[in-house]
Amino acid sequence: MVTTLRNATADTCGGKAAALAALLHAGLPVPDGFVVPFAAYRAARSDPEFSVSEPVRQALARHLGEMGDPPVAVRSSAADEDTAGASAAGQYESVLAVRGTQEVAEAVQVCWASSSSERATGYRNRLDDDAVNNGPDMAVLVQRLIDADVSGVMFTPTLPEDSTRIEATWGLGVSIVGGTVTPDAYEVAPDGSIRRTLAHKTTRLDRTRHSTGVAAYDVPQRQQTLPTLDDATAAMLAALGRRIAGLLGQPQDIEWAIADGEAWILQARPITATLPSLPARTTTAQGASLVGSPGAHGVVTGVARVLHSPSGFARVQPGDIVICPYTDPAWTPLFHIAAAVVTETGGVLSHAAIVAREHGIPAVLGVPEATMRIRDGDRITVDGTEGIVTTAQD
Repeated sequence: MVTTLRNATADTCGGKAAALAALLHAGLPVPDGFVVPFAAYRAARSDPEFSVSEPVRQALARHLGEMGDPPVAVRSSAADEDTAGASAAGQYESVLAVRGTQEVAEAVQVCWASSSSERATGYRNRLDDDAVNNGPDMAVLVQRLIDADVSGVMFTPTLPEDSTRIEATWGLGVSIVGGTVTPDAYEVAPDGSIRRTLAHKTTRLDRTRHSTGVAAYDVPQRQQTLPTLDDATAAMLAALGRRIAGLLGQPQDIEWAIADGEAWILQARPITATLPSLPARTTTAQGASLVGSPGAHGVVTGVARVLHSPSGFARVQPGDIVICPYTDPAWTPLFHIAAAVVTETGGVLSHAAIVAREHGIPAVLGVPEATMRIRDGDRITVDGTEGIVTTAQD
């Protein structure tokens, strides 16, 4: 009912766990852990209570004890997740910084339940997935939590002449993948040259020190505009990314963390849609234009719908352009309806940006004060390739 991460395979534990197992076998720095495989999920589904069975609880206790009972990250590894055809980025649940058998068992149930959530089902239907409505098989990955000083996401090159793209922030990387922070962006070219865009990073997420779970903390003012990575570290990550892509046989979307000077690989999955290039401009756009990070290719004109929370979803009509503070995975059902999305925070490697690219809608991310500078009902044009939002001329 539980297997070590090193022994995980795609047919028993899903692509996410299998990729990490392959990296472990290659000697790469992957946090230790174990997997609750598909078989346990199938058995639970046959139980009317859909709960973690006593044999699984005992196995959890044994494996956690062998690890020294540390804080762990509990994440989905579904049969249809992290594939070359669809990432399912952020569509299933993760639970960070839990400890002990009871909390881990509860987190496993959260991951299991997310397989049949409305959000995940809508994502599969949009991509014409033939999975049944109660969801694909769901394995659950349990790994030692890395208390990161810096963390982020990296996209390895699609072509030999392409650069490695890295986004980084202070603390845990969930704030990057969730789109709640605008991260530093780095582009490491094949010749080793590095181009960087630094963000103003006012908050960070870290494990709470006196209980389980994570919390947001203020970044000291002097650190808010400092680079999260020096050139040597960015180059090291890019080299690690190239090695991972070579081992796994295709370009990779990689989540990483650095703690006490040591780099760790938290996830590696195939890249499902190409990134827009970083813009060559060094000055802001002219006139009424607003500038952000180009997140998903395309240009579209439509009516701006300014939203501050998911409670406003019903106001969005087909063809509207969603303007919002950020788009964590809870917002992705709107990508079935909206013609484009503009956010105040977030980076091009966030889960929402990945899903926007998969859905083929333009996205511009990290536009400061977008919800105030764009009025609800305005007719605007979004250029997701260049990262520019302008008031449309009638």
